[in-house]
Amino acid sequence: MANELLAPVGFAALFALMVLQVPIGIAMAIVGFAGYATVVGFGPAMSVLASAPIRTASDPALALLPLFILMGVAAFRSGISARLFDAGLKTLGHWRGGLALSTIAASAGFAAICGSSAAGAATMTRIALKPMRDSGYDEGVAAATIAVGGTLGILIPPSVALAVFGILTEQDIGRLFVAGLVPGILAVVMHMGVIAIISRVSPESLPQGARFGWRDRLAAYAKIWPIVLIFLLVLGGMYYGYFTPTEAAAMGAIFTLAIGVLRGQLPIREIGGALVETCRTSASIFLILIGAVMFGYFLAVTGAPHMIAGWIGTLDLPPLVILALILFGYLILGCFLDSLAMIVLTVPIIFPIIQHLGFDPIWFGVLVVITIELGLITPPVGLNVFVIKSMETSLPLGAIYRGVLPFVGMEILRLALLTAFPWLVLALPNSMR
Repeated sequence: MANELLAPVGFAALFALMVLQVPIGIAMAIVGFAGYATVVGFGPAMSVLASAPIRTASDPALALLPLFILMGVAAFRSGISARLFDAGLKTLGHWRGGLALSTIAASAGFAAICGSSAAGAATMTRIALKPMRDSGYDEGVAAATIAVGGTLGILIPPSVALAVFGILTEQDIGRLFVAGLVPGILAVVMHMGVIAIISRVSPESLPQGARFGWRDRLAAYAKIWPIVLIFLLVLGGMYYGYFTPTEAAAMGAIFTLAIGVLRGQLPIREIGGALVETCRTSASIFLILIGAVMFGYFLAVTGAPHMIAGWIGTLDLPPLVILALILFGYLILGCFLDSLAMIVLTVPIIFPIIQHLGFDPIWFGVLVVITIELGLITPPVGLNVFVIKSMETSLPLGAIYRGVLPFVGMEILRLALLTAFPWLVLALPNSMR
């Protein structure tokens, strides 16, 4: 078989293994090894198999991933997410749809220390779904709000997805994190705008809650100051050049653990559990990255990336149209694939094309993550929707999909704005020291 035909066969085999529920990292490693051995030989393939895991796992750039994951796990076990929701409720609960607004605000706060979309959706399902149900909220809108709030975890820094993109493309991870800040804030504002519109169009689906006094609000704010401190420490340290991203991750993890222990919110016995959970999550991410390296070797020897880049170069289309087609492809894939798997699988192929077209790599990285974020709530799958459904099996899946549609429309509008006005993404990173 000609080498140029091996790449589509490899992708077909990869998706077949995924359909059979083989973990994506293992599937990429199997197909990568078999394809590389077919082209180059069994001996060289064994050499790559022996060296790739060690070389990938020992890459200093990857040290920040388990540190940021530890920060998020420690924050969750300290109960910070519940206190964020309470602070949001005391501030916004008296508005119509106040519980939904509080869910978005709490999700944004949790995203600032977590970096995982699925973790954010799962956490807020435990905290916010029952209060919204008990208050008479429409179930579809309540679940959709949680699903959409969870997507903030993949964008608002620190973001594991942006970190992996930076590692794969050798871009400054600190600049990527800072670049995600304005789009993340814009997402929070626009999601709250959707809730406000729904509350006007269908007020019965989003009841109005009780008003709390300033004493209650200040008491709630006093319980969430650690999240503000940690966020400013991590992002501010990178922005002003005091810390590298890895150093910022280490500082964030240490401060999160220390604050949780000193305030009595993270018992010593919980630290061991946090470390074990961090190791499990980190191991799954590293497995995906190792599999991606193996699959990348296979693609390299087939010449597929160069052929795709050459083919796109022959298209008589404006660069923005090509970018739109690429983002549309990410949106479709995002409905079915895990976000990290999609990034490690596609970015090595797509990124050279983006460079050839002359687009800013930091801007493109943020657009990719936003598009993947959109795929997390888009039918017919949407990972966040299924996370919520798996935790609350009584929720009708169709109702959740109906609930997310207005948010999907607003997300498409946000993506269009950031595409049309790149300075919204690049202003902050371009001002970094």
